[in-house]
Amino acid sequence: MILISDPRVAAVPLDDNGEALVDLRTVESLAVDSRLADARGAYAQLREGALERLLSAQRALPRGLRLLVVEAYRPLRLQESYFDDYRAELRSRFPAWDEPRVFEEASKYVSPPAVAPHSTGGTIDLTLAGPDGRELDMGTAVNDSPVASGNACFTAAAHIPAPARRNRYVLGAALRSAGFVNYPTEWWHWSFGDRYWALAMGAPRTRYGPVDLA
Repeated sequence: MILISDPRVAAVPLDDNGEALVDLRTVESLAVDSRLADARGAYAQLREGALERLLSAQRALPRGLRLLVVEAYRPLRLQESYFDDYRAELRSRFPAWDEPRVFEEASKYVSPPAVAPHSTGGTIDLTLAGPDGRELDMGTAVNDSPVASGNACFTAAAHIPAPARRNRYVLGAALRSAGFVNYPTEWWHWSFGDRYWALAMGAPRTRYGPVDLA
């Protein structure tokens, strides 16, 4: 398992193809959840190329299922706040851990700001919904931490119910077929075009770099 704190991720050269961000709430065929909504609507923004692949993934799902978007773009300052807060939580809960251990464990749940994939606009947190619009059982809630879930949030976790494992497989098969890469400690986190994606796909550089929401 390659963590996003791995130096090989940060070593991937940055490039940006200039694609615009698109508000997913304007895409009729996509369901966008509001649990992480912000006043500017940043959470619902995704790059054009990533959106095309997201729609391709939805078309690949079994009949009756659809994607439910929870969060896409995240401003860098918010990423910094999330990472700092989670490191502080881990320091408090595990005082025996040294700083390198705290940094590594934090990166299993929140990306270090220097390589933050959500801030590129190419990364998305999402789950599956059934025909009635309700979320399917995925073994944990979206954004459950490794500590809180006993690592059940890891995509390949074996200690979750069989239906949840099947649902994760269905979600993963559709997204991988469209070119997305999963972060293996978070079953809901999928990226395209960022540094983690580039390393996993053997790409020489990123397609997307950090971007500010206009």
